[in-house]
Amino acid sequence: MEEDISVTSHTEGLNGLSHEHIPLEITNGCSNHKPVMNGVVKGCNGGLTNGNAPLGSLPISALKQNGLLQALTEGGNQSSLTEERENVELEKARQEWDALENILPAITEDSTPTPLISFNEALQYFQTTDLGDLLKNIQPTIRRTGLAAITHFLFGSPRLHKDLVEERDLVFAIAQCPVDNSQPVHMRVLQTIYKRLIGSRLDCPRFGPHWENIGFQGTDPATDLRGTGFLGLMHTLYFVMDPETLPLAKDIFRLSQHPTQNFPFSVMSINMTRIALQVLREEALTKECNRRQQVVGVLNEFYVATYLYVYQLWKSQQKTIADSGFVLREVELFAKKNPKQILRRLEFFLKEKRGGELPRGASPDPQARQPSPILGARLGAGQGSKAKEMHFTGVCDLQADMEGEARLI
Repeated sequence: MEEDISVTSHTEGLNGLSHEHIPLEITNGCSNHKPVMNGVVKGCNGGLTNGNAPLGSLPISALKQNGLLQALTEGGNQSSLTEERENVELEKARQEWDALENILPAITEDSTPTPLISFNEALQYFQTTDLGDLLKNIQPTIRRTGLAAITHFLFGSPRLHKDLVEERDLVFAIAQCPVDNSQPVHMRVLQTIYKRLIGSRLDCPRFGPHWENIGFQGTDPATDLRGTGFLGLMHTLYFVMDPETLPLAKDIFRLSQHPTQNFPFSVMSINMTRIALQVLREEALTKECNRRQQVVGVLNEFYVATYLYVYQLWKSQQKTIADSGFVLREVELFAKKNPKQILRRLEFFLKEKRGGELPRGASPDPQARQPSPILGARLGAGQGSKAKEMHFTGVCDLQADMEGEARLI
């Protein structure tokens, strides 16, 4: 049985809404009075409506506009703050991860590290590549005139054997070749040097501050190769890839990281290449090249021997980076005047490390003991046929800067 009861109700609006007095009808225990709160009507069953639909169907944005969401979640403020802090930390972690991806190369299931490259493989690339434009700009010997020319002719070093001229010229052509980012061999050389010194198996980005870790001056090693071109990297490659010289390379690299005696390893290495090229240009290595019938092997050993001399001097005399200019000047003068003694130092050093006898004139690189095969340079030699002419093409016209004060370049 339904009974209608009329009751006069006094309703006070919330949030500054006007007071109103309306008759109140109760049917089945439910009043027809629908209180309004922030513009939202409350139903008789406790449900909230906006005048038509139940509140459960309202979007969150509507609740925010009505101010009700804040009232409903007032008791959960603590959990909201906790969630907000977690979101901030999550965003921070995401940003750090994005920054890490910019430093480290992306590793996927299909990605594999670039294989290491040996010195001979890199040399073979240059032997089979056109470098003609570079050969036009090389200066393999010192131009002497007047009394200096006469003195050198009478008392100077012998002339380089004709069958070694093209190998010598190849060396100076490589010394004018820049780094080519599109050439896989060039990139493999860079990756190999970095991995062998750092001890990593993963590739590193082509550009970045990680190159400073092995002694380059900036984010791009190519900018440090002034005066030596790609030969500067080839010598470092030889140094770190030959198993007999690798321990010495690591010792020098370790000293370059010393708290007080530190120096840029790669930049110093490039200076050793610069000195070696100048000694070769002044024909001070000609006699040794003729004796061993190779140029590349002799120059490689002279580079290592010169770096060994710097290392021993730097370590024993507690040199610092402030002394680098004086050290380089002293080493260059000594190397030019005593190339044979420089090579003998390396010979005795390796013999001591090896604990055995080193045959005189032997190379620390077993593969380098054979005369470097220059493509076409000696084709048909000994058979009376004319040697095939080498054709080269170049990728740059760098001017070698070998003169001037010795310094870290």
